[in-house]
Amino acid sequence: MGSVGPVGGRILLTGVSGQVGGELLETLKPLGEVVAPARAQMDLADAASVREMIRVIRPRWIVNAGAYTAVDQAEAEPELAYAINAEAVKAIGEEAKRLGTGVLHFSTDYVFDGCSSTPYRETDATGPVSVYGASKLAGENALRESGAEHLIFRTSWVYGIRGKNFLLTILRLAREREGVRVVADQFGAPTWSRDLARMAAAVIGQCEDGAQGCATGAVLRDFGGVYHAAGSGETTWHGFATEAVRLAREQEPGVRFAELEAITTAEYPTPAKRPANSRMNCERLAERFGWRMMDWKDSLRQVMAER
Repeated sequence: MGSVGPVGGRILLTGVSGQVGGELLETLKPLGEVVAPARAQMDLADAASVREMIRVIRPRWIVNAGAYTAVDQAEAEPELAYAINAEAVKAIGEEAKRLGTGVLHFSTDYVFDGCSSTPYRETDATGPVSVYGASKLAGENALRESGAEHLIFRTSWVYGIRGKNFLLTILRLAREREGVRVVADQFGAPTWSRDLARMAAAVIGQCEDGAQGCATGAVLRDFGGVYHAAGSGETTWHGFATEAVRLAREQEPGVRFAELEAITTAEYPTPAKRPANSRMNCERLAERFGWRMMDWKDSLRQVMAER
């Protein structure tokens, strides 16, 4: 999987307060000086502040883990979702193009409509069914059109021991209630935020091996583009919750946890439509970079052990 040794140069990291960004702050350190500005220093909702920070830092890499991820709320405030998920990415791309900076950007399975009967490949037609998904697709397109050398990693069902995510919500509700209803007809694979961060660092390390201290452009022209990077295996939200609660019961036999009821998407209406199929084919990632994402059950056991 290549080396992750010191390569020098600055890495500008966005979204450091988020699940993936927090993990990236650690995994990227061996690769160079990581600059991770807070929102007061660089506000992704303000493209001008994004451009200014990039011009000041002059990074060798920009790793964009920041995003507007409030899926349902995006339906009510599309302007903010597009500002962060599209306009900021456009600014990142244009400034990166000017500086010759490499960009590593995270996207989502929500760029698809979720109607496929098989795991999505990078070449499958997109068709978002929510404002959030449309704004993330607009960000992908803006980065591509900027001419910057880039890597886009689409992922799904991200979780970890920090931030707000499905796992932490289910564990809290399972302690507070006698029963919890969980959707059982949406399919995908949970993705550990740390696995994503390790993958990103390994990929940058391999790109730097290929660049051998020169500009990143040449190697990214060969290995850049879109990749799918989600947990291996598949389950439903109900399956994910069931396994999490089972492990919690093993860890805390004296605690009474809720019973989980499987329900349909129709029984749990939300402002934003969710993809029924979030499964991702990640073979391109394995073929190009030799990286296979963890099986979701294996990563869940590790996360539960760290709580």
